[in-house]
Amino acid sequence: MILPPLGATTGTAQDLSSPAGARGLRVAWFSPMPPSSSGIAAYSAEVLPRLRARGVEIDVIAESAAPPADGVVAARDFVWMARRRPYDLTVYQLGNARCHDYMWGYLFRYPGLVVLHDAQIHQARAQSLLQRWKPRRDDYLAEFRASHPGAPDDLGLLFEAGLGGSLYGHWPLVRLVLQGARLAVVHSPALARRLQETWGVEVASLPMGVPDPLDPPPAVSPANIRTRHGVPEGAVVVGAVGGVTPEKRLPELLAAMAALGDRQPHLHLLVVGAPAAHYDVAADAAARGLGDRVHLTGFVDDAELGAYLAAIDICACMRWPSNGETSASWWRAMAAGRATIITDLVHQPELPVVDPRGWRTLGPAGAPPVAVAIPILDEHRTLVETLDVLGRSAVTRREIGDEARRYWMARHTLDLMAEAYVALLPRAAARTAPAVDLPAHLRKNGDEHLTALLAPFGVDTPAGVSNG
Repeated sequence: MILPPLGATTGTAQDLSSPAGARGLRVAWFSPMPPSSSGIAAYSAEVLPRLRARGVEIDVIAESAAPPADGVVAARDFVWMARRRPYDLTVYQLGNARCHDYMWGYLFRYPGLVVLHDAQIHQARAQSLLQRWKPRRDDYLAEFRASHPGAPDDLGLLFEAGLGGSLYGHWPLVRLVLQGARLAVVHSPALARRLQETWGVEVASLPMGVPDPLDPPPAVSPANIRTRHGVPEGAVVVGAVGGVTPEKRLPELLAAMAALGDRQPHLHLLVVGAPAAHYDVAADAAARGLGDRVHLTGFVDDAELGAYLAAIDICACMRWPSNGETSASWWRAMAAGRATIITDLVHQPELPVVDPRGWRTLGPAGAPPVAVAIPILDEHRTLVETLDVLGRSAVTRREIGDEARRYWMARHTLDLMAEAYVALLPRAAARTAPAVDLPAHLRKNGDEHLTALLAPFGVDTPAGVSNG
């Protein structure tokens, strides 16, 4: 694959100075897509129809186009497509997962709008460079030094040895990505400010949007969902939706339920999601004497998610450690009008939430709370108290859930996110590609490999390849 020179534009001249300029905008949208289990795949699948309905012309550039889908092409076809009919803008939906590896061959050669879903991408990038069939140790160390020029000289060796642990969050490997983008965007205003101050580039914020899980109304009743999974009548159901991992604080949730003992005998846990290989929640529950109060659903199709949310009284949406992500599963629970319990994270200060230490409201003055936020340094005690309060009071659960749904409707619907994209896309397209000092492996355009392949046949590199 031969790429044009670094920073080459894909755009054509048109009026992109206002949201109206988004109509007719030709966009290459790099993202995983279903059937990938990535949350970003679902995110793209949900917002793309709304952007196309607003006049944005979009080709999705996925790692592969299997199974075939309208408007989705394999990344290997992007270069010739962009040469034949240039795009106005490339958009990269980038997160800390290996399903984004394929984008790195294009990020710096076709600079565009980078939607950063995690504030650190070090883990996935290190795995990509160090654990492939041909590990690229020197490239990884060069990229680490370029991303963190002030780091100790031998720190990269610690990560190379697989000993990064919690240090990944302190050395996030996002500098080159942010500085190489025409514009970067995240889903948290506070995170945007922090990244901007840290790395010296403009970072915009965009509201996360999710569909209404109650429209159309679920075809299966909450009672039927509970019966299906053996939840007894009269139980107060705490739900955990999504990946069944320790990072979702499931061990801490079980510990809090066990600590309540006989004070909350009707409290049951419904775990909605596919099991993880590294955590056995059923065994954990049994060891704490909660085996008959924990119910596992396994993987649940998106079409039934609304029914499951309606069957839940309290939704536990905690996470630690955090990569600065915005949880779509939490916003779905909010949209469903559920009372939710979250971890009090530094990148979400704009949210009106209940602090269980005294049951007081934090956030914007006068705004009613939309969730209960658990402080990580006092997690066990405050989680026990929160489950006790919410477990006893249907009124409190309903009040918080009603406010959560109103908050979602005012700020976080899919249509609101689509409108924000429509305003942002032409703004990014109108910008020139920044000049970034990149490590050698990120500057290569493939010419060297082509020259080596042609040399035995006495054929020179075709004219025009090196200049795009």
